[in-house]
Amino acid sequence: MSDRIRGHLAMLAFSALVAGSFSLGSMASVHIDPAAFNAVRFVIGAVVVAGMVVRLTPGGFQRLQFRAPWRYLLLGGLFGAYFVLMFEGLKTAPPVSAAAVFTLTPIMTAGFGFLLLRQVMTGRMALALAIGAAGALWVIFRADLSALLAFEIGRGEVIYFIGCIAHALYTPLVRMLNRREPVLVFTFGTMVGGALVLFGWGWAEVLATDWANLPTIVWVTLGYTAIFASAVSIVLLQFASLRLPASKVMAYTYLTPTWVIGWEFFLGNGLPTVFVLGGVMLTVLALGLLLKDEG
Repeated sequence: MSDRIRGHLAMLAFSALVAGSFSLGSMASVHIDPAAFNAVRFVIGAVVVAGMVVRLTPGGFQRLQFRAPWRYLLLGGLFGAYFVLMFEGLKTAPPVSAAAVFTLTPIMTAGFGFLLLRQVMTGRMALALAIGAAGALWVIFRADLSALLAFEIGRGEVIYFIGCIAHALYTPLVRMLNRREPVLVFTFGTMVGGALVLFGWGWAEVLATDWANLPTIVWVTLGYTAIFASAVSIVLLQFASLRLPASKVMAYTYLTPTWVIGWEFFLGNGLPTVFVLGGVMLTVLALGLLLKDEG
C-alpha cells in the first residue's frame, strides 16, 4: 500500500473521529468553559502521545526534534484555537449546522496551501471539492430544500467559522514546518504547545472550574476528545498532511456531516430519510475522484 493511499485512509478515520466531537461537544459545552476544557484535554492528549512515542518510535524522544520550539507553539495554538472556538460555537449551533460550517474548510485550506506551499488544484480535484460540497449540504439539510433555503448564520456558526480558518491554516503549516521529525514526536510537540497556549489564555477559567462536580457527559466528552479527537486525530492529520496536498487532506471534511448524522443516531436522535443517501453517494463519488487524482 502506497503512502498516498495510507494518507487517504488516515483522513477517512480522522473524519469519523472528529464527527464525534460535534455531537458530544454540543452536550458538554454548556457545562464547562471551552478554554478550561480544552487546556486539560490537550494535557491528557500529550500524555497519551508521549506513551505512544516511547513504545512506537525508534529512539524515542531526541533533543534535536525540539529545535525551533516556536513551531509547536504556533501549530498547537492554531489547533487549540480551533477546538476552543468549536466548543464555544456549539453552545448555540446544532451539531449538524456546525458540520455545515466545517465543510467550508477545504476551500480555505486550498487557498492557504497555494499561498504557503504553491499547491495548485487540478481540474479533477476542483470537481471533487464541488461535488463533495454539494453532497455534504444535501446530507446536512437531510435532503430538505426548504431547510437549505431557510438557513441563517447564527452567532455559534460565526464563532466556529473563525475556528475553521485556524484549522485551514494549520494543515499546510504542518508540511511547511516539519523538519523530518517522526509523526508521533511532532504530534507530541504540537499537543504540548497547544496546552501551553491554552493554559496561558484560560488559566483563570481552569482554576474557577468545579472539576469535582462536573456532570458525567463532560468527563465522557473529555476522555473521548482528549484521546480520539485530539491525540489520535492529530496523528492522523499530520500523517496525511505529510503525504497529501493540503486541499486533499481537508476534502475529507465533506464526510464529517455524514458521520455526525451517524453519531446522532447512535446517541438516540433518529435516522435521516432515505433521500439523504443521495448526498452520501455524492461524497463517496468526490472521494473516488480524489483517490484517482494525481495532482
